Amino acid sequence: MSAAVKYTLGRIGLFVAVLGGLWLIDMNVFLKLMLALVFSAALSFFLLRGWRDEMAEEMAGAAARRRDEKERLRSALAGDDQPSTDPEPPTDRPSR
Repeated sequence: MSAAVKYTLGRIGLFVAVLGGLWLIDMNVFLKLMLALVFSAALSFFLLRGWRDEMAEEMAGAAARRRDEKERLRSALAGDDQPSTDPEPPTDRPSR
């Protein structure tokens, strides 16, 4: 499972758990949702730090791979990169 999915499911789980705890209190539903959102965000900052760091490393690695691939493609299009196979020999067809 990717780190982003794990972190997202953790955030949703914390939200549902906090909302479940607040559901027992008699107050406006909108206020319950807003408090659950704020409290779950604060809790996730501390409780899900490892998963958040893992997700950040995964995203940084993906960004570095995309950047390297982009540079490789740019240099190949510019002609700086040597092709890995021999190009086909030119054909001697007359031009029309």
